Amino acid sequence: MPSMYHQVLIVGGGLAALRAAIEAKDAGLGVAVFTRVHPVRSHSVAAQGGVNGALANAEKGADDTIEKHAFDTVKGSDFLADQPAAITMTADAPKRIIEMEHWGCPFSRTSDGKIAQRPFGGAGYPRTCYAADKTGHALLHTMYEQAVKRNIKVYEEWTVLSLVVENGVCRGVIALDLRDGDIHPIGADAVIFGTGGTGRVYGRSTNSIIVTGSGMAIAYQAGVPLKDLEFIQFHPTSLFGNNVLITEAARGEGGYLRNVNGDRFMEKYAPKAMELGPRDIVARSIQTEINEGRGFPGGYVALDLTHLGAQKILERLPAIRDISINFVGIDPIEKPIPIQPGQHYTMGGIDTDVDGATTLKGFYAAGECACVSVHGANRLGGNSLLETIVFGQRAGAHASQYVKGNGRGRPSEDLLFDKLHEVRGRWERLRAADGPEDPAAIRDEMKATMIEKVGIFRDAQKMTDAVETVKRLQDRYQKVHVNYRGRRFNLDLLRTFELGMKLQLAEVIARGALDRKESRGSHARTDYKDRDDANWLKHTMAHHTPGGPRFDYKPVEITKWQPEARRY
Repeated sequence: MPSMYHQVLIVGGGLAALRAAIEAKDAGLGVAVFTRVHPVRSHSVAAQGGVNGALANAEKGADDTIEKHAFDTVKGSDFLADQPAAITMTADAPKRIIEMEHWGCPFSRTSDGKIAQRPFGGAGYPRTCYAADKTGHALLHTMYEQAVKRNIKVYEEWTVLSLVVENGVCRGVIALDLRDGDIHPIGADAVIFGTGGTGRVYGRSTNSIIVTGSGMAIAYQAGVPLKDLEFIQFHPTSLFGNNVLITEAARGEGGYLRNVNGDRFMEKYAPKAMELGPRDIVARSIQTEINEGRGFPGGYVALDLTHLGAQKILERLPAIRDISINFVGIDPIEKPIPIQPGQHYTMGGIDTDVDGATTLKGFYAAGECACVSVHGANRLGGNSLLETIVFGQRAGAHASQYVKGNGRGRPSEDLLFDKLHEVRGRWERLRAADGPEDPAAIRDEMKATMIEKVGIFRDAQKMTDAVETVKRLQDRYQKVHVNYRGRRFNLDLLRTFELGMKLQLAEVIARGALDRKESRGSHARTDYKDRDDANWLKHTMAHHTPGGPRFDYKPVEITKWQPEARRY
């Protein structure tokens, strides 16, 4: 069977991937999207609260600017964000949001018909544009309509297993067709990953089951460095019991956080911002209340919306009401919602520039799988949806320019099929594996280890234990068995294959965190409680080696704002 070929091959079906595909298609190139789920089931659909942009539509935000948005982003990052990248993102924000509006995104509106904007944590102005509490859903469906309009080829229920590299140039991918279990070589002049974060490396995650980090791991295995992977965001408010996301918009609309005594405890931790402090601060504050015995039995606090009234909840937070009623039997119009912090977002990822380009020619990344870096040590709510549409567009544009100037056409069959045989060999050996170790048990222990020992609060002993546990799990992984050996839709085999990738990412996260001897943003060490700009104002770079990650560092780009204390 001959190989397939597309000029620009995009992996992923969410907002970053589809926006890149649209840009490349509009540039006149042959484009294809490979995604393991139908695009509107991608994890972008789960984003709830909104997308940031300095439109200055809100009455209290009339003097908001691109520069103020950039400063809030840099301050929120605990000054680890690259400032030119933050300015690039915030400068592109208004035009990308207005573009989505012109494409038909049903944003909520002000009384005079403008895009409505609400307050979000860590922001000096109400700049979060929203569609009730279903913003990701609205954006993704709108984006998919534009892809359909352009007749962009979408391969659904495919997943990529490896990159194809020739002399330092990306020349395609090796991909699995889940429908029949066959593995195919696919040539390309440029490959763009929009594959999402690493959420399912952790327990208690708000992320869907498809958020495996496989895109990051595939790039890492191909020699592309991962940047700042130790910075993991824990969302302050996930539903107690199953960790379904409860959007920051609930606090943006005026919700209160209360402990078991009924106190609004955020006045102790962020007296000015209160519940609208940055996510790292609010998550630590909630966990402190729980740890010190002021949480409710079982380990949670209350998110109180009752004072907002039925009309506001039904208009602004209808999905949150549905989630609360359906999953815990509580109507937030009448009673507070039980919440606890949950793993939510990966600030680090594949090292890219502002155009999505990596150190591997012809290979690009955008969205949560990439690290530009605009989030640094802590992402502000509303900047993730923005990141997808801004850097998805930029990656699509730059990749198109690259193909037009450097495109080599279909790679040789020998190159593609040599890589195919290598990947298929690994896949088939795993499919036949009959060792004593249960991959599900390894996965569960990894997730429990990461949330307990590389979680909201960290110290040297816990992280050392985590590194040692992950190394033991990697050894056990070599002796796994696969329960189902069929070919069609063999998700058991795929998840076992990806477990090896997750264990590599878990080691990068844990070792990078152990080495970083300071507290910054989401990386909160109880044994190094202060931020250390003299020694640690730098990005962690992890490079793949057969024996595990090799680390070095590179400086943060500081061009406008010198680091200062974060007070809210």
